[in-house]
Amino acid sequence: MRLTRLHAPTLKEVPAEAEVASHRLLVRAGMIRKVARGIYDFLPLGLRSVRKIERIVREELDRVGCQEVLLPVVCPAELWQESGRWDYYGRELLRLKDRHDREFCIGPTHEEVITDLVRRDVRSYRALPLNLYQIQTKFRDEIRPRFGLMRGREFIMKDGYSFHASYEDCRREYEVMRGAYSRIFKRCGLEFRAVEADTGAIGGSMSHEFQVLASSGEDLILSCDRCDYAANVEKACSTLGGAASFGAGDLEEIATPGAATIEEVSAFLKEPASRFVKTLVYVVDGRGVAALVRGDDQVSEAKLKGAVGGNALRMAEESEILAHTGGPQGFSGPVGLKLEIVADETLRGAVGMVTGANRRDMHLKGVDQARDFPNARFADLRTARAGEKCSRCEGRLEEHRGIEVGQVFYLGDKYSRKLGAVYLDPDGKEQVIEMGTYGIGVTRTMAAAIEQNHDDAGIIWPVAIAPYEALVVPVKMDDEPTRSAAEGIYSALVSAGVDVLIDDRDERAGVKFNDADLIGIPFRITLGPRGVAKGIAEVKRRRGSENVEVEIARVAEHVAAAIVAERSA
Repeated sequence: MRLTRLHAPTLKEVPAEAEVASHRLLVRAGMIRKVARGIYDFLPLGLRSVRKIERIVREELDRVGCQEVLLPVVCPAELWQESGRWDYYGRELLRLKDRHDREFCIGPTHEEVITDLVRRDVRSYRALPLNLYQIQTKFRDEIRPRFGLMRGREFIMKDGYSFHASYEDCRREYEVMRGAYSRIFKRCGLEFRAVEADTGAIGGSMSHEFQVLASSGEDLILSCDRCDYAANVEKACSTLGGAASFGAGDLEEIATPGAATIEEVSAFLKEPASRFVKTLVYVVDGRGVAALVRGDDQVSEAKLKGAVGGNALRMAEESEILAHTGGPQGFSGPVGLKLEIVADETLRGAVGMVTGANRRDMHLKGVDQARDFPNARFADLRTARAGEKCSRCEGRLEEHRGIEVGQVFYLGDKYSRKLGAVYLDPDGKEQVIEMGTYGIGVTRTMAAAIEQNHDDAGIIWPVAIAPYEALVVPVKMDDEPTRSAAEGIYSALVSAGVDVLIDDRDERAGVKFNDADLIGIPFRITLGPRGVAKGIAEVKRRRGSENVEVEIARVAEHVAAAIVAERSA
């Protein structure tokens, strides 16, 4: 492709709304253009990168026996109502009505539609297992779309679904897909971690996220410095010492005027935050639940949700706290509380603690868990922190920032039971199908690659997903020997199967070099009159600063070999 023919309108100015590098550089490099909040056009360079990611996805999924389908973008409300997600999914679900006043939604994900397809076609255990996937445009009506493709409303996603006759076979496929995903992101040239994660709105009992490591990542990841344990901070576990013990004593009520937060009461009583029991009231599917952690800890809502079950979990409002505890917000405590109580394991057997007294400006000292709130049940509720001991070995947890680009879920029968997806086993008995679901944000992967691979000058594409692999830059198009040598190298690279651009514009060398760095093509071949007179060209990797002089006759061979080597690395 010739740059004089390519629609790649690069910009010098930084878009005013761009907050992260990928958004800024994709717009400046002429790869995307904003249409509306969270909705973008993909220009030729950007779309080529998207298609290369899609090709890698297809190759790896087809390799493990997955089959591609294409499901409708517009989904009937009836299917979502059957699964119970029509109301639960919330306002991110874009709903609409057709001319007959029938309700539909734009699919943000397709568990319902694929389960409906399978329940109509699969009758026997002989048709299982089955793994179907699609690559398709999705829409989620984000309340605050931001960061360009990182948190858009419309995006391209690979979503896949597997169907099985047993739990064991579904778990086997889950591991197969974890392996396939690892190969996909490795082939994309990304540094990533597969981490334990919350299942979120998709549901199910087990999930792993694939996180591209980048300082701009929204997600916090904790990983062990010795073993392969890694988890999203909302799910991460660590090992602490025994229960807090500050000496047994009688229960005593004490006035704490104007002190409601842990920090305020800690300062007022001159006691460490670790001596306090923090009591937070939640509403889970309409019922009140009290979550307890130490005063110096934070509740992981993902862990709490897993401990108590239910679909919708939220912090209780002030009026609800008053109704459930009899006291105002900031003074809640577990003693005498007639609510379901779930306490963190670090509070099991704790003595000499301080808690709210469920009365304004009052707290309790000398609280003994076994004596004063024996009805509590225990679970890991606290948010783990870097530096704490790994729960699986003697290592310590380290902190990373990550960008989620893929996720795998073990669903079990969450959707198949509700939608009646069943099969007949060898004895002719009807059984509910076991399911897994597997997603990759294709356009988000492209953006994450840039977040991980850029510098002040522009994008630094990994070879496998670069829109083009090489760029030929003749610095003087009006010099016939230079132009002829550039055209020869260009033709030789095309013949060698390299995706190559030639900058045949009548522009100054500085403009060409700046655009080359901005667009981020992995290999740049520069030809000037002096070098051509000596029979050499300069080859430069975008990820590096050194120019290498190569004989013009050997440039195509040299670059093609370097590209193969980088793909295989």
